[in-house]
Amino acid sequence: MKKNKKGLGPKKGSKRFSLSKDPFFAGNDSKRRRKVDDDDEGDVEGSESDEEYLGGSDRDEAEEGDEDRDEDVAAKETADEARKRLAVAHLEKLREIAMREKEEDDGEEEEEEEEEEGARDSLVAQILHKKQLEESGRLRRSIASRIREPEASDQFRVLVKHRQSVTAVALSEDDLKGFSASKDGTIMHWDVDSGKGEKYRWPSGEVLRSHGAKDPQGHATKHSKTVLALAVSSDGRYLASGGSDRHVHLWDTRTREHIQAFPGHRAPVSCLVFRQGSSELFSGSYDRTVKIWNAEDRAYINSLFGHQSEILTIDCLRKERILTVGRDRSMQLFKVPEESRLVFRAPASSLECCCFISNDEFLSGSDDGSVELWSVLRKKPVCMVKNAHALLAANKIFEQGESERIPNGHTENGDHASESFDSSSAYSWVSSVALCRGSDLAASGAGNGSVRLWAVGSETKDIQSLYDLPLVGFANSLAFAKSGEFLVAGVGQEPRLGRWGRIPAAQNGVAVHSLTLC
Repeated sequence: MKKNKKGLGPKKGSKRFSLSKDPFFAGNDSKRRRKVDDDDEGDVEGSESDEEYLGGSDRDEAEEGDEDRDEDVAAKETADEARKRLAVAHLEKLREIAMREKEEDDGEEEEEEEEEEGARDSLVAQILHKKQLEESGRLRRSIASRIREPEASDQFRVLVKHRQSVTAVALSEDDLKGFSASKDGTIMHWDVDSGKGEKYRWPSGEVLRSHGAKDPQGHATKHSKTVLALAVSSDGRYLASGGSDRHVHLWDTRTREHIQAFPGHRAPVSCLVFRQGSSELFSGSYDRTVKIWNAEDRAYINSLFGHQSEILTIDCLRKERILTVGRDRSMQLFKVPEESRLVFRAPASSLECCCFISNDEFLSGSDDGSVELWSVLRKKPVCMVKNAHALLAANKIFEQGESERIPNGHTENGDHASESFDSSSAYSWVSSVALCRGSDLAASGAGNGSVRLWAVGSETKDIQSLYDLPLVGFANSLAFAKSGEFLVAGVGQEPRLGRWGRIPAAQNGVAVHSLTLC
């Protein structure tokens, strides 16, 4: 036989395969292995089974792996289908609501089916867009005008009791769970409806040191258990606490177990806040710094400087903008991505508390009994209400008069005779302010015996007094339900950050007041 050229055919005695019988091209016999019989000049015959080719147990494991992957894919598809079904049901519900509103408003004849569907989709888009604006804080809900005047029988009811003054309260995103802390180091997790609560158990010193905690030093050694601040994440998974031990502690709200201790501050941690919709945590301290942490990664991120004295209160919305007040008589707005800050100075008082109204407007309370409204466009208050929590003289009947506007644009309430009130006392200091998120309803608290509700005007740029809710004790912390249906107050016989006054008749605990909406 003539020698074949390379690539033109098989050599003599070499193995030869038939394309028609190759396993790759075979139809029914694709799962059977073929072998070559050298004695038969390349004839191919099948002899080994699948099990012999795959090797028994290896084949079984491969089949089991394929089945597991198929089950995972099926489960994934089922979850996707469930999400799609829920989304379609939600859209249909919104369409029905939109059509009912349209029928009530218009009362016109029915249009063509395609035009009706287009109108429904347009109304649904408007509803979703409005909801998104409210969630982002760019559209303010009108709740203050819907609040009914409380009756004499409507009072704060004590929901949770503490042994010492409550320093902080916080609500979960769904308004079902609440958290409170006091000067005795107790952290409580309670149900809003029933008031049943459970205590968080502090881990041992060895566990804390394993998490990175350091031994207290200086004044923190004696009062290391005092908790001054709480914050809960938007997903309700994490709870952060801070106090006199100079550490930020992270807890799991589902198991109420201690997760991590963040060292770094050189003085007591006075305030905490989570950025909405994220696990980013901000802490303010007496060491005049703001530190940024990541609760998900258990990591320290950065430190911000600017205050010349102790930081007392901190707040944050969805944007990476942090609002703080300190004893240096200033309120500062930190723009984290831009690495810049704006400084706002109070006219003649020290600011005690603050909160965001929107990304460009803020509310604050000061130690002279005033409540101020600020705008990012001005370095001075846009509107100020003096004597917001005036302490009345004993045995003197106080009658609220009409609000009087004075030339500088500030508003004062009631009788301003020097013998009728005392705004220099610690009992009249505005120790807490809160806003119902995304609305025009605000509240402020002091130690004068009442919590006051306010209406914040979005167009008029002013704040108007609504109602006084009687409450005995220092309102050290306030929190609104997201729906605006109730207000939670952390009450104590003493102020949150000191012992400048004492009200023995007050009951240390968490009080809740229901609000009726029209």
